[in-house]
Amino acid sequence: MSDKKFVVTIAREYGSGGRLIGQRLAELLDVPFYDKEIISLAAEESGLSEDFMRQHDQRKKPLSFVHNIYVSNKSLPLSEQIFQAQCQVIRDVAEKSSCVIVGRCADHVLADNPNCVRVFIQASEAEKIQRIQQDYQEECGSPAAYAAKIDKERAAHYNYFTLEKWGNRQNYHLVLNSTIGIESCALLIKQYVESFLAQS
Repeated sequence: MSDKKFVVTIAREYGSGGRLIGQRLAELLDVPFYDKEIISLAAEESGLSEDFMRQHDQRKKPLSFVHNIYVSNKSLPLSEQIFQAQCQVIRDVAEKSSCVIVGRCADHVLADNPNCVRVFIQASEAEKIQRIQQDYQEECGSPAAYAAKIDKERAAHYNYFTLEKWGNRQNYHLVLNSTIGIESCALLIKQYVESFLAQS
């Protein structure tokens, strides 16, 4: 592995195993892994409640007008404060060391980083349903409807804050279907990262 500092960002459809792939990739690369940890760090950065940030994590603009006016004493709407705090944390952890970051528009936030490898993970509906039921053990009624709802929220959040389209393959170095398995995906991304850094 190159001595260059690098970041791998992973965007993913719900149920595709993107978080599991990110965790395994971080192990293979021996670097820190960030997903919901970003929320805790952003809470410290912003002074907002961690519980509140978790409730509104990766949501689009529509925190209520009342929230934006009365919960916040800063000039930016509360939704913008949450997003900006997460952006700052993402930049900070990427500056500190090589790492793997899942979600939270990290691919967009680090778009100017020449050693950032951007990955999108997708899967068939059948595979997502199976993973939601077996690996995630979510109690959500219809897994297909639940996955569609989460993906709609993620897309709305990403599209609103980045002015780009979530899942657009042109925004990523790799778009993988996780049907080949968590380990195989992680190994494939690792190989890509090594080749990418060797040529950068």
